[in-house]
This record gives sequence, structure tokens and C-alpha cells, in this order.
Amino acid sequence: MQGFPFLSHKSLAIMPHLLYPSWIFLLLFSCDSGNRDQLEEGTAGKAVSISFEKLDSIEITYLGSPTVHDLDPITRTVLFMEHKETSQEITVADFDGTVLASFSKWGDFPDTYGNLKASLKILGNEGFMAYGSRGFLFYDFEGVFQSLEKHVDNPYPDPGFTRIGLGLAMEPLEDGYLYRNTVGGDKLPNGAEDYAALRPLVFLNPQTGETKPILHFPESSIFLRGRYFFRNAWDPAFTIADHLIYVAFGLEPVIYSYESKPPYSFISSIPLDLPDYNHAEGGKEYTSNVRFFGQARTSGKILNIKMVDDFFIIAYFPGFDAADKEASFTNKSPEEATNFWKGMREKYPHRIAVFDASGNRLSDFEPKGLIVSSMVLRNGELWMKEKPDEKVERDFFRLFRVGLKMEKAE
Repeated sequence: MQGFPFLSHKSLAIMPHLLYPSWIFLLLFSCDSGNRDQLEEGTAGKAVSISFEKLDSIEITYLGSPTVHDLDPITRTVLFMEHKETSQEITVADFDGTVLASFSKWGDFPDTYGNLKASLKILGNEGFMAYGSRGFLFYDFEGVFQSLEKHVDNPYPDPGFTRIGLGLAMEPLEDGYLYRNTVGGDKLPNGAEDYAALRPLVFLNPQTGETKPILHFPESSIFLRGRYFFRNAWDPAFTIADHLIYVAFGLEPVIYSYESKPPYSFISSIPLDLPDYNHAEGGKEYTSNVRFFGQARTSGKILNIKMVDDFFIIAYFPGFDAADKEASFTNKSPEEATNFWKGMREKYPHRIAVFDASGNRLSDFEPKGLIVSSMVLRNGELWMKEKPDEKVERDFFRLFRVGLKMEKAE
């Protein structure tokens, strides 16, 4: 890949070490009465309270609905985009909130990425990578095209919808990246053999253009019990730490670990005891009934996983209870539907649970004002995007660096 020397085999290989140093982010002590916590051994019945603390922030002046793709504490760079029906404007800003450049690579351009298949990825000081329908494209921070590595076999048709944004990015793995397998977005598994053959993750090699689906469901997985599930029910949340791949398959409240090198062998499973977690159990057969596909909106689901030192930080949607699930399918007027779903968002907010390495739940809380699925771990720092204000239109957005606050209750 001429003209982009920082993407050599050696530089890509060391990226994981740049992004994930061994030191843990700051642990401070405070309390949060809204937590539902497990008792700590030796505290004589005193609960341990854990929540997030905002340690730093980035405020960027911008009027619109930006989707943040990536940030890098080393280069102090933020990459975000305005996704519109007829345009996709990429913006580069620094940690002081200064916009450095804006440009588009979507549409009728000779250096277009086509349709994005993943969030844009910052690659050190030199620029960023776009994984699109044309292959792997590399640009500097002024939008100048550097190189293209086309798909070897072009095996990936454009999915109807790709989840893109902070917290949904690829992660460095060996000399490439680990990402969600976006193949067959419109095709559901048909029978036990199809589910057994599914590979929810893919290894991407931007140096060669190769894409290799990896990992099967373990034998104990809910997806291998002869049931049928709605599309994306198994959409993986994953992270890489301690030379292991940790993954939760969508609605299944279990962390599975695999070796991070071929053949990516299964290691172990850690059940997640999430309070009031309600997930779809699957149907006895495939059906086009709205109650089958509608579970995608009501089922509990693991949204994001990060591991800091020996703590698993899990972002999840708890799912509707039986009564609210049933109510979601009743006929409603437009006004009634609007009020119903607003009430459900308030009743079932996305939450954060903290587990130790053995799977013991230490805390469970709602991080108010933060988008839980947006967690990224960069250079040992945990960052999240602030929730937009639904009542007031802002001319800025913010990103927060967070740490864990811990305290033994009196």
C-alpha cells in the first residue's frame, strides 16, 4: 500500500499495545444510591456502591445530529460524521473542540468508500481507515486519499442496515481487526444446521483485503437449542483482553471467551446475572408474524462489553416484562403509540453492570446522561458520548472520559 507507510505489517501489529496498556484507569470512591449491588465479602452486610465518574470531557461546537465514529487520546483526535439521506460529511476535530477539517467521501467521488460497513477507524497520526463496499480505504486527516486495498473475493453484499458509531467499532486483532460478520443481513437461519454454521464475527485484514468469518456458537449456547430467533438476535458485543476474545451473542446473557489466535478455540463461559433481565427464548418455528420479529424491540440484549483490569463492564438493555411485551403488540392510535414507547424508554433505560473476572456482579446502575452502548477503551481510557437533550436543541455535543467510583456503604 504505497503512500501510507504507517500501515506496515509491523505498525499494525503493535496497535493493540498502543490502545490497551496494562495500567487501569482511575478508581475513585463515592456513592450512588441508585445502584443495585452485590455484598462484598468481609463487609459485614455493607453494600458496595459502584458507578461512573466523569473525569474529563470534550465539547465540540456543532449543530446537527453527529455520529461519533472514533477518538484517540494519543493524537487527541475525534472523528465524527453527519449521516444524511443524500450526504455523509466527515469532520475531524481535536480534544479542545476545534474543527480541523470537513469533507465527504460518499457518493460520486473517485476515492469514495462506497457504502460504509463499519465505523471509521483512526490509525495514529497519519489518518484513518474506512471499511466500505469498495474495500479498505485510507485517508489523511485532511481527507486526501492515500491507498486502497480491495476485497479479495468481495463476499460481503451491502447489508440493508449497518450499526455504526462509537462503541460499535472493529478492534485490533493480530495484524488486522475483529468485527461483526455482516454477511447475509436479509437471510435468517433455517434450521439447526444453519445456526450451527453461523459465524457471528469476522477477521479483517486491511493489508490484503481478506475477510475471514470466525467463531461458532458454543454447544451450550441458546442459539443451538433448536429454536428460531429474529434477525440480529445474536449480534455480538465483543472485546479483546489478556490474549482472549470475550463475546456476548446478542440477547444471550453469557460472556464466552475464545483464544485470540487461530483456530480461535473456545475457552470458557461466564453467565451474567443481570437483574430483571428479560430476553426472547426463541420460537419453535420460523414465522413472519409481527410477534416474532417484534421481539427485536422488546427483548433484552447485551450492547457492549469492555474489560478494564479484572472488571467486565457490560452495557445492556434489560428488555420488557411479560405484561409490557404483550402491550407492545396491541393496536394503538398514533398518539397512544408515541406515549407508550416514550413510557417504555423511561421504564427500561439502558444500564451498566460491573462484574469481576469470575462473573460475580458487583454493581448495576443507570449512567444518566450517557449513551451506554458508546463505550470505547482507548489508551487505557474509557470514553462515552453524552445523550442528546430531547427537549432542547444544542449547538454542541460532548464526550466524557469516565472512571469507576467505588465505596463501601455505611
